Amino acid sequence: MSTINKKEIEKFSKIASEWWNPNGKFKPLHKFNPIRIKYIKDNIIKSFKLNLTSEPLKKINILDIGCGGGLLSEPMSRLGANVTGIDASRKNIEVAKFHSQKKKLKINYICASPETLKTKKKFDVILNMEIVEHVDDINFFIKESSNLLKKNGLMFVATLNKTLKSYLFAIVGAEYILNWLPIGTHDWNKFVKPDDIIKICKKNNLIIKRIDGIKFTLPKNAWSLSKDTSVNYIVKFKKN
Repeated sequence: MSTINKKEIEKFSKIASEWWNPNGKFKPLHKFNPIRIKYIKDNIIKSFKLNLTSEPLKKINILDIGCGGGLLSEPMSRLGANVTGIDASRKNIEVAKFHSQKKKLKINYICASPETLKTKKKFDVILNMEIVEHVDDINFFIKESSNLLKKNGLMFVATLNKTLKSYLFAIVGAEYILNWLPIGTHDWNKFVKPDDIIKICKKNNLIIKRIDGIKFTLPKNAWSLSKDTSVNYIVKFKKN
C-alpha cells in the first residue's frame, strides 16, 4: 500500500523552485504561515507545559509530513525543536535542504512518505498541514502517521472542508478569480469533512482535543482563527 499520489507529487515538483518566493506560486502559504506557526507553538507549549523562552520547543521532536520546501520546518527549528521533514517529492527535499543550510539550521530532511520512513524513532509532535487533501489513501496515511507518534503525543491536521463554500472559495476564488494558486492545485473531491477526519483519527488512537476554523480577511490581508470551519480548518489530536 502507498499514500503517494504520483500526479500530486509531479504537480508540486514542477514548481518546487518557487517555495521560498513570497510573491510566487506559494504566496498564499507564506501569508498563511504566521497563524499556523502561532497555533502550533501555543498548543505545544500548553500541552507539554513548556517554559516561555526564546526556544520554547527545545527537546521536542517534530515530524513535518509533506514538508515541501520547509516553510513550517524552519520556524519550528528556530523555536528550538528537533525537526525531521519528509516529502515524497525529491525536488522539494532538495530545495528544503539547500535553504536550511543557507540559514544554518539543522533539520533532518528525508525524501519519504510515512509508510516508507525508515526510523524506530517516535515523535512528540506530527504536523500534517495541508497534506491530507493530496494523498492517495487518507485512512492508510493517518494510520502510518499515528504509528510514528509517541503515546500522549500531538498530531495537527490542517485541511479543507468538503462544502460548497470551500469549492467557491478555495477553487473558483483562489485559483480562477484571484489567481492565488495555480489552476488545478486542489481537487474538491479530495477535500475532507471534519467529522470524517475525526472518525479516521479515532480509529487510530487519536482523540480530538480542539478544532478551529481559519479564515482570510481581505481588508486586513491576513489569516486569523475563526469558529467557521466551512473552508479551512485545523484539528489538534492527542494519541491515546
